[in-house]
Amino acid sequence: MFLKVLVASLILAIITPVLGADNEAEIEEKVLVYNWSDYMPDGLLDEFTRETGIKVEYSTYDNNEILYARLKLLKGRGYDVLVPSTPLVARMRDEGLLQPLDHNQLPHFKDLDPTLLNKPYDPDNEYSVPYLWGTTGIGFDATKVDASKITKWSDLWSREWRGKLLLTDDMREIFHMALKVNGNSTNTTDPEEIKQAYEKLKKLMPNIKLVSVSPSDDLESGKADIGMMWNGEVVTAQDKNPKAHYQYIYPEEGAGFWVDSFVIPARAPNVENAHKFIDYMLRPDVAARCVKEIGYATASLEAKKLLDASVRNNPIIFPPPEVLSTAEFKQDVGKAQDLYLLYWDKLKVAE
Repeated sequence: MFLKVLVASLILAIITPVLGADNEAEIEEKVLVYNWSDYMPDGLLDEFTRETGIKVEYSTYDNNEILYARLKLLKGRGYDVLVPSTPLVARMRDEGLLQPLDHNQLPHFKDLDPTLLNKPYDPDNEYSVPYLWGTTGIGFDATKVDASKITKWSDLWSREWRGKLLLTDDMREIFHMALKVNGNSTNTTDPEEIKQAYEKLKKLMPNIKLVSVSPSDDLESGKADIGMMWNGEVVTAQDKNPKAHYQYIYPEEGAGFWVDSFVIPARAPNVENAHKFIDYMLRPDVAARCVKEIGYATASLEAKKLLDASVRNNPIIFPPPEVLSTAEFKQDVGKAQDLYLLYWDKLKVAE
């Protein structure tokens, strides 16, 4: 009898670690997040895990086209949380790639700025929640560029910048410049207006030195002294080198405006954890930290109250009223997207 008990105990001792490992693997809490590069404060994901017990499997992309192509290929699988820009939300929703959010699981949604909610691309924010928002304007090193010569998008077409310009790697942003110079909407679906923007951008090609996924790094390193940039890239460059003279302007024709939002893919494997992650990111102290470390504006009014006056009143991060009054946020352009892509490919071949 003793021998039987001993054998049974030994067998149990051998298989328990294996069973335990399997069970642990099965019950391990995790959330799969796919986000823009350099768009998360250092250490924040580990802090989320320590607080919630949910492990974050995190990966990044450089532009909206990569995000969309990957989610389309996976048919809404593979991730729990994505961070698309405004135009992609409606498109992915209409193609069945997103699932509705449960606002009952997002208690900090109430802190968000109403002016950034209930937009045409997502009525009642059924599918998306604003994370950060910002603008696209002109950034430059004022020690090398005469600020008085830069007030408009059209100034970038000057021969003075031949072989010197930086452009952010974003198709819609680049077309935005030309559309605004031509006096058209950034959301136009008119084939002729899109063609005219393409023709305008062709004339800009001799001035372009590089198309960048990290403008702040290229500005700091001196690879380019002027170009089209997201506002947060200039803020980041200023923070890294306070003695430098990096400046940012809102072009007279109209800056680009966008919102990057949290969404949950249609076939996300960890939906409850996705909501927990999103709400954690909306928490005022966390949202305020994102502004301070990343350089873009938060949609959380409660988070904005936590910011130092120097940050809260920084016109590069939070545009002044006269700029916001002319804001035209980017939206999905539907089937016209194919035409933009056609001309975009032609421009890249011409580089």
